[in-house]
Amino acid sequence: MKRIISVWLPHWQTDLEHQRRPTNKRGKPLVLINEIKGTNHLTAACEQAQDLGIQANMILADARALVPELDVVKDNSAIAAKALCKLANLFARFTPWVAIHGINNLYLDVSGCSNLFGGELNFINRLHNELHELICPHLTAHIAIADTAGAAWAISHFTNQNRIPPGENKKYLSTLPLAALRLDEEMLQTLQFLGLNCIGDLLEIPRASLAKRFDSQLLFRLDQALGTEPEPISPRQPIPRSVVQQKFQTPIISMQALAQVTHELLVDLCALLKRRNRAVRCAKLSIFPTNSHSHQIKIETSRRICTPDILATLFDERLQRIHLNLSNDEGVEAVKLEATLTECSYSTQDTLNFREFSYTQTQNDNNHALSDLLDRLASRLTKHAVIRFAPHQSHVPERAVKFSTSNIKNLNIFWDIPQPRPLHLFNPPIPVEAVAMTPDKPPVLFRWKDQTHRVIRASGPERISGEWWKSDTWTRDYYQVENRNGARFWLYREGLYQDTKHPKWWLHGLFA
Repeated sequence: MKRIISVWLPHWQTDLEHQRRPTNKRGKPLVLINEIKGTNHLTAACEQAQDLGIQANMILADARALVPELDVVKDNSAIAAKALCKLANLFARFTPWVAIHGINNLYLDVSGCSNLFGGELNFINRLHNELHELICPHLTAHIAIADTAGAAWAISHFTNQNRIPPGENKKYLSTLPLAALRLDEEMLQTLQFLGLNCIGDLLEIPRASLAKRFDSQLLFRLDQALGTEPEPISPRQPIPRSVVQQKFQTPIISMQALAQVTHELLVDLCALLKRRNRAVRCAKLSIFPTNSHSHQIKIETSRRICTPDILATLFDERLQRIHLNLSNDEGVEAVKLEATLTECSYSTQDTLNFREFSYTQTQNDNNHALSDLLDRLASRLTKHAVIRFAPHQSHVPERAVKFSTSNIKNLNIFWDIPQPRPLHLFNPPIPVEAVAMTPDKPPVLFRWKDQTHRVIRASGPERISGEWWKSDTWTRDYYQVENRNGARFWLYREGLYQDTKHPKWWLHGLFA
């Protein structure tokens, strides 16, 4: 499981400046200023100054009126940024995955590292000691660890806690203010106007409602904090390139030889990646003919793959589509293969129950077979020619499905369908004539395509209403009905009988 540390230095700039100041001035409240349109504005204030009512963005004259004995220093953000980079390099001793976030925050991916330091709490104490010994004895630092960068950032900024146990993000984040989601000020004001004050208030609202009412920033930040949306930590040190290549003293002049060389390079590339516990998601093959420009072939996969034979099949599909004028006068003098996108190849067994594990393995095998088929089709037809259905956050039937390219990351898409849905939906729905015995009962017959269908079985109603925040709200009562021939239909009555004397009926879908 991922474990991310957030190191927040709330007074980073002023703490560094305090350290540089003469001893006789270190006891005074310190502020940093920058001139904007001829007026000095505060860019930062130390903790002591903030306790006296001084805040960033104040005009210097107003700040001096509150605290006349201010120690004023011109802002130099470049020095603080450089020092933060040095600090990140120091923390690289503990993990290579160190990232700078803003002007005073660091992220450390310490997954699997904490046991080397006696546990997570001892690890945090070790980082505190490093900061005070190497940077500044009086440095203010809030350090916290959680499953995600968003959760670690939240508790380091808004609580005195320094740890969220694995898998308990939702429990610990529910009571925190909405600002802990790293939302912009406009979004925070909108949410507060609606009476939403903490993250728990958001979690009680249906996701589909949030998706329709607010822009994508809200759900994106919420998902990042909870761990359903990935927030990778980019290392400051460059990741070694995964490249293998082959040069020929005598140029090769056949496509068969080129395919064989590609397969041999794939064997070498997969061996290289396995040593790094990585697998291929995207790869690029560069072909260099002797007397013409180079050719590039790119493949993308639906899942992480580190099997040379499977990757070779995808490249073969693409090699058959390129035109190389190979002859004794012109051949291929070099070939280079690079994994342009990789993923961690660790795999885990979630259960010790053999039957359950066997079922899971069978399911995974089926998913792998499906993803390999989609990859072959995408290599042959291009990825945009192969699409698949994916769920969309909406309770409105015609908007609950979207199209996606075949090489989406997650093939194990979870379809949260509360009620059975037809295999085929009509968009728009088709108007039909229907007869019901009583106002709130399903139809006993309906007419479609110049045919009268008598209903022998029916279930429902399932009431679906439009989005409450829109002006054009509507109400539908859906029924599943079956005719004498066994065909099943999805009908709905539009509107409520108390609102209209002549309700309309519509055919929305057909069941398999």
